[in-house]
Amino acid sequence: MQNKMDVSFTICISSSTQTALFVAPLLVFLSILLGHPMSFTFNTFERIAVGFSALIAAFIARDGHCNWLEGLQLLVVYFILGLAFFFIPK
Repeated sequence: MQNKMDVSFTICISSSTQTALFVAPLLVFLSILLGHPMSFTFNTFERIAVGFSALIAAFIARDGHCNWLEGLQLLVVYFILGLAFFFIPK
C-alpha cells in the first residue's frame, strides 16, 4: 500500500524458498517414520512445472510493479497447474 513492491516480492520469494527447502525434506523424513516412504525424485512433468513456475515468477518480479491483472494471471496459472497435477496419471 505504501508503494514498496520490492519488499513484497522479497518476502514472497524468500518465503517460497524457505518452504521448499524445509518442508520437502521434512516430509520425506516423516514419510519414512510413518512407514510410507516418499521418493524425493521428480518426474519430467513435475520438473517442467517447477521450472515454469520459476520462469513466471521471474517475469512478474522483473519490473518491480504489480497490478490486479498480474495477480489474476498468477492465480489462473496456479489453478491450471493444480488441474494438471490432478488429472495426470501416476
